[in-house]
Amino acid sequence: MNYSSLESCLLDLERNGELVRIKEEVDPYLQMAAIHLRVHEAKGPALLFENVKHTKFRAASNIFGTLERSKFIFRNNLSIVQQLIELKNDPVKAIRQPFKNIHTGLAALKALPKKNPLSVPVMEQEISIADLPLIHHWPMDGGAFVTLPQVYTEDITRPGINDSNLGMYRIQLTGNEYKLNNEIGLHYQLHRGIGVHQSLANKLGKPLKVSIFVGGPPSHTVAAVMPLPEGMSELKFAGVLGGRRFRYKYADGYCISTEADFVITGEVMPGINKPEGPFGDHLGYYSLQHLFPVLKIHKVYARKNAIWPFTVVGRPPQEDTSFGQLIHAITGSAIQQEIPGVKEVHAVDAAGVHPLLLAIGSERYTPYAQAKQPAELLTIANHILGTGQLSLAKFLFITAGDEPGLSAHHIPEFLQYILQRIDLERDIHFYTNTTIDTLDYSGNGLNSGSKVVLAAYGEPKRELTTKIPAILQSLKQFEHPMLVLPGIVIIAAKSFTDYTSAQQEMKALDEQLRNHIDELKEMPILVIADKPDFVAASIQNFLWVTFTRCNPSYDMYGIAETIVHKHWGCKGPLIIDARIKPHHAPPVEKDTAVEKSIEPLFNKGGSLYGKLKN
Repeated sequence: MNYSSLESCLLDLERNGELVRIKEEVDPYLQMAAIHLRVHEAKGPALLFENVKHTKFRAASNIFGTLERSKFIFRNNLSIVQQLIELKNDPVKAIRQPFKNIHTGLAALKALPKKNPLSVPVMEQEISIADLPLIHHWPMDGGAFVTLPQVYTEDITRPGINDSNLGMYRIQLTGNEYKLNNEIGLHYQLHRGIGVHQSLANKLGKPLKVSIFVGGPPSHTVAAVMPLPEGMSELKFAGVLGGRRFRYKYADGYCISTEADFVITGEVMPGINKPEGPFGDHLGYYSLQHLFPVLKIHKVYARKNAIWPFTVVGRPPQEDTSFGQLIHAITGSAIQQEIPGVKEVHAVDAAGVHPLLLAIGSERYTPYAQAKQPAELLTIANHILGTGQLSLAKFLFITAGDEPGLSAHHIPEFLQYILQRIDLERDIHFYTNTTIDTLDYSGNGLNSGSKVVLAAYGEPKRELTTKIPAILQSLKQFEHPMLVLPGIVIIAAKSFTDYTSAQQEMKALDEQLRNHIDELKEMPILVIADKPDFVAASIQNFLWVTFTRCNPSYDMYGIAETIVHKHWGCKGPLIIDARIKPHHAPPVEKDTAVEKSIEPLFNKGGSLYGKLKN
């Protein structure tokens, strides 16, 4: 199906048993998000809320809730898009096989945006922000947010759609100091195209015109979140993925996506910021309140029977996990083409994506050397940390190997492969005082923290223990050791207070263990946590706690530490302090009363009764 609207997509999903209508009245304050979370967790259908309190508009969620459903939505054009991206990486292929690639050439015609179409459904009515479904997702959120926006901006020095950017940056509609119907908050992070456009406008002292599209053909939503190859337009990508040209027109100097369900237009004035947030985000914590640009509202438009699409983010996996899977399915080998020597890269969703990156590269620099050690891997690691959103990675584990079955997506086996080979005195490389993900509060300030690369290559140096070393059972100040994976033990300590105390605690731990290094050689990593039983309960818990609560240069220690020519290492186990710190953002938690209030929908007689698999 080549959908011309969001509703046409939802009707297609309904015909194929992939959508449920919720007819009961639901409250956009916490209830809708709670319903979505429960349905998504059960791998349930897309949802169409037909009776949303305080608004005349319907709302839809979980549209992209599973990879299978996303592939179904784009079933007509997914393979074509994959071929086009492949041709972008290898354009000579089109010349060598002109007849085989003729279909991709014809499909590429859909990439050309269509200006001033005869039908402009989104401009059928002009409304205000207060008329929208004002969805409040988590109890501590600062207000209502747009979670599936398509934020459109242009280069003020080269106006027009050819040099535009379409991105997905959360929008705060209410709360804080925003004047309802006149102002909304615009949050965007590092490495985003909109930042370039705002910088150019600020330099000229002029406002940046912004159009926010919500809804419309589902390909538009996916295009806004796609990390596309350099030079590939999001609007052109949307046309090819959807099999339908992106339709637009200009009104009052603003670009309008004519098939969107809603369009919000306005200006970002130079130097005017207001507090935005908090917001329960995809790391599983609240991103806290910070100053971000304010959008002065110009006009808000809506289709006659518009549908407001939304999603809910929180501790992964959530619906954005499926977005990541779809992106991987579409882009295929694009990363390998962009970074020479890379075979595989996996941003680990369970750890919040950016905190943990696993990679397999090549090691071709010194094939003549008898002793194998990381060389090319370090070059590749630097390239990875300098590439687009991969540069937001905080922990990068990288190795090389051609062993059958070695995959960065098989996380326990991959970590074991690394830990069997890592030289703790040589293979740990810190990047201090650098930028990290805006949403990661493990660092020492907004966007500020550190990174670490653990690069291992060569023959195994150790077997990994599957038992807790006896010495860990008799430690002072540390207790309840638990094995989470071969070679990795979690242990409890008292709650973190400050870094001076933490350093004293780690010194005490070092004094107790430095004379037992031989007994600990099969345990290369020891994680300090608040609740070892929770961390050890699942690999997902281990990944989430360990890598979201650690700022590498501050929170990593070692038994018998060494510094040789400014290179840090350790003779004994590597220590990761993954306790909650006072400066960390609080984790998102469900509201018990709200959970109870949505039960009738899942009980007999409710719209969702019998609709979930578990």
